[in-house]
Amino acid sequence: MKKWFKSGSPWIWLNAGAIAISMIMVVGLLSLILVRGFSHFWPAPIVETTLTQPDGRQVQLLGELSRSQTLPAQVMREAGVDIPSDIDLVTRHLIKQGNRDVWGRDFVWYPETGMDEWRYPKEAMRLERREWGDFYGYPVRLKEEGRTVAEGEKLWPELQQRVDRANELFDEIRGIERGDIGAVNHRMERVRLEERRLDMDRRAGRIDRASMEEATVELEARRAELADEYAVLQQRLDQLYQDVRRDTLVGRVMDGREVEIPVGQIIRAVQPNDMSVVSKVGLYVAQFWDFLSGYPREANTEGGILPAIFGTVTMVFVMSIIVSPFGVLAAIYLREYARQGPLLRVIRISVYNLAGVPSIVFGVFGLGFFVYFVGGAVDQQFFPAALPSPTFGTPGLLWAALTLALLTLPVVIVATEEGLARIPSTIRHGSLALGATKAETLWKVVVPLATPAMMTGLILAIARAAGEVAPLMLVGVVKLAPTLPIDGHFPFIHLERKIMHLGFHIYDVGFQSPNVEAAQPLVYATAMTLVILIVMLNLTAISIRNRLREKYRSESD
Repeated sequence: MKKWFKSGSPWIWLNAGAIAISMIMVVGLLSLILVRGFSHFWPAPIVETTLTQPDGRQVQLLGELSRSQTLPAQVMREAGVDIPSDIDLVTRHLIKQGNRDVWGRDFVWYPETGMDEWRYPKEAMRLERREWGDFYGYPVRLKEEGRTVAEGEKLWPELQQRVDRANELFDEIRGIERGDIGAVNHRMERVRLEERRLDMDRRAGRIDRASMEEATVELEARRAELADEYAVLQQRLDQLYQDVRRDTLVGRVMDGREVEIPVGQIIRAVQPNDMSVVSKVGLYVAQFWDFLSGYPREANTEGGILPAIFGTVTMVFVMSIIVSPFGVLAAIYLREYARQGPLLRVIRISVYNLAGVPSIVFGVFGLGFFVYFVGGAVDQQFFPAALPSPTFGTPGLLWAALTLALLTLPVVIVATEEGLARIPSTIRHGSLALGATKAETLWKVVVPLATPAMMTGLILAIARAAGEVAPLMLVGVVKLAPTLPIDGHFPFIHLERKIMHLGFHIYDVGFQSPNVEAAQPLVYATAMTLVILIVMLNLTAISIRNRLREKYRSESD
């Protein structure tokens, strides 16, 4: 045994076991996220049953089974649930009964004790709505402007056509509100700022009265033209909203009451119990695509995450553009030009320690320095007409990217320095012997050979930046961003705008949501999207690094 320990074999097995356990934990975590995330979009069957309570009252249940758990009966009794005294264990089921506008809450725990056999009626429907969550019930009749137009067997095909019509109208409404009216409002704001700028120039004596009056007349003409354009768009919007409100679906809920649902509020109407496997796969793909390409609804507990994906990718790209040159140049100076000595060692230790500073400290620094100091100075110098409303003196995309660039700068510096240090001295000497200067040797020989190491640093920086949350809450990330940072208005990339972020979206949905049960599957789905996005960004950078490595390896050979 003593000889075996001296051979070092136990330590090899110990390291192998630690690596195996770590891999199992990582694979298990990713598997949990992927399974929970992907399964959220599969259409679950709708269950119908009758619950007979101990006092003899019967409750009709209709909805989707969310999850089940078994608890001691005493725990249920202490929670206020009436459980017979001869029962020791009770299984309870969390039923998503929807209809929040009818019942007040859409997830309810029901004990299995007293439940009849579960039934799966084919005519049971689930309506995905723009407000009040999902609706579960049975279709009764379809009305147009108060007049019944379909019921019975003809109701469901007619409902699908009218839901498609309503969705087309809403797409047009969204295009007008976010596109056309947004463009008009943008131009009206520019007119307002020009008027403010003229007034400031007049007070400062930089413009004469005649020029002032001429410019004012021109701005008034532009304002009137924009007002007319806005009135036409508003008239079209009013007509579209009137068309959307035309149809109404009457549905029956689980207690027998009939409820009227505006068809314009329905995004998708399905009958999961009457769908084939092929139809469910098609619905799964459609719901997953809507999640990736849609906008959030109902306090982020429903809808899509397109603004969060867009904001995350844009912020990572801007951060990469900022951190790469600064990190590489700093590493080249420290390795190739700086005089080796105590001061340089202190600088290197400071860089290493900077990597261990808590990320929230970077957020506080970014808020105080970048946002208030730098952004405030930029507003005073270049956007005085917009004050006191800040332009860059408020959290935004640029400050979030700069804060993350500062956060990941040590990673890029260290990786680049390691890459420069691994370049053999024979290559440097050979270049100098052939007559190249030190600068030519550095920039044409050494730096190209070290680019794979630079890409490694960038990969690590992307992986860390994409998952950060704490500093971003202070410097530019919000719960809901009204507009994307890139649009068709000059200068097209708006670095001053606030953005959404997948990491913050997970935090907000998981911990700040008013509807915890509805938000739980979205947490896994968003986390799955974030993991896939980081993997895709890293694979892209790894592919570029490998190509550079093969290129310069062949040249060095």
